[in-house]
Amino acid sequence: MEQIYTIPVNEAFEASAADPSCGCPFCTLYNKLEDDELELILGASMMEPDVRIQTNKEGFCRTHYDMMFTRKNRLGMALTLESHLLELSDEIRDGKMFSSPGQKAMKRIDALEKSCYVCRRIEFNFEHMFETAVLLWESDEEFRKKLEAQPYFCLPHYRRLLACASYDLSKKKFPEFQKSCATIVEKYMEKLTGDVSWFCKKFDYRYDEEPWYDSKDAVERAMRFLRSDLHHSPEKKK
Repeated sequence: MEQIYTIPVNEAFEASAADPSCGCPFCTLYNKLEDDELELILGASMMEPDVRIQTNKEGFCRTHYDMMFTRKNRLGMALTLESHLLELSDEIRDGKMFSSPGQKAMKRIDALEKSCYVCRRIEFNFEHMFETAVLLWESDEEFRKKLEAQPYFCLPHYRRLLACASYDLSKKKFPEFQKSCATIVEKYMEKLTGDVSWFCKKFDYRYDEEPWYDSKDAVERAMRFLRSDLHHSPEKKK
């Protein structure tokens, strides 16, 4: 029986199985989590005291600052930045008489460079998506068919999926899971390698008259496969 927490994973896998252009289902899941967090931080969560305490402490990475900015809620972003800057200005000021000059500022800025409120929130929920996919594969025969119908898993998410499965599945079941996933990835990689090679050949005059086949977007697909397809809003349902 489908549970609430399994719905997003099932939907992402169903969408990619039905339409290969959707790509890696985990990229879709990540982008949905990211979109939801950005909507919240610039909307309902913006003025909540407990959220403001955390955003003041953690700040945001450059990627998420940029994504917040493009959402055109400048007032919401400015209010968040205002309280963050006011608190930060006190935290990096060396006010103690006997402190080593600059040590307080360096320590606080170092911590800030390694933290992001949105990244942390996404990662907490995203890790559970891998666990849910492994659980569904183990308990739901229909989900196994969905997994086998995937166009591909990008390499970073393929690694995380295998790592999660190696921990959650028994030594008896893991090889079967690994084989199913590897079949998908290796088949896609073989096709992608061929498309990239053909793309390169098309810049040789000897191949001018040859068709492009599936190679026109091979470079873009290779980048998505190698480094994931993240940080863009999923299409809104009409």
